[in-house]
Amino acid sequence: MSLSSVALPAVAPGFTQQAVGYPSLFLLVLIGALVPVVPTGALVSSAAVVAFHRAAPFSMALVFVTASLAAFLGDVALYWLGRRGMTSKNGSRWLEAIRERAPEDRLAWAQRKLADHEVAVLVLSRLIPAGRLPVMLACLVAKWPVRRFVRGNLPACLAWAATYQLIGVLGGSLFAEPWQGVLAAIVLTVLISVAPGLWRRMRGTAAG
Repeated sequence: MSLSSVALPAVAPGFTQQAVGYPSLFLLVLIGALVPVVPTGALVSSAAVVAFHRAAPFSMALVFVTASLAAFLGDVALYWLGRRGMTSKNGSRWLEAIRERAPEDRLAWAQRKLADHEVAVLVLSRLIPAGRLPVMLACLVAKWPVRRFVRGNLPACLAWAATYQLIGVLGGSLFAEPWQGVLAAIVLTVLISVAPGLWRRMRGTAAG
């Protein structure tokens, strides 16, 4: 029996998982950037947990590159589609989708922050739950060209991917089994995403 026939079964499963996993992560994050119903932060954290436990060379770097690139391309595509809707007489469903997820109070907040801090707000918008689309709409209303949006969105996507990957690494390091780390990462990312909305609702109830 040759060495290659012994080594191939041991290598093939991991190689197959990577060949399927990274394209799937890329596609899901890309779709989540265009249609914000997919919990992309939880996807990145879960992928980071698996990569942490796999301990394969470059697996963490591949998760980071895949997630940040997919988020960046999805954001740029959505912004370009929104720009087309702004200049069209009939608008577009993409622009309406952005407006539906950017309430007036959040849009007003985004416009104030954008006027004060400009590109830096784009970085924060991806780290603040429900902050990405109001800031994107504020950029559209301010008629930012796509090139300017791209310059600010690139570091935003890098910071976003690094943050959620760090959450995954934390979950992976706390538990021996990958599924436990994945579950912990998902719960943590869901809590992060819903906490601001609950806080605003509680403040509104208290003020009323």
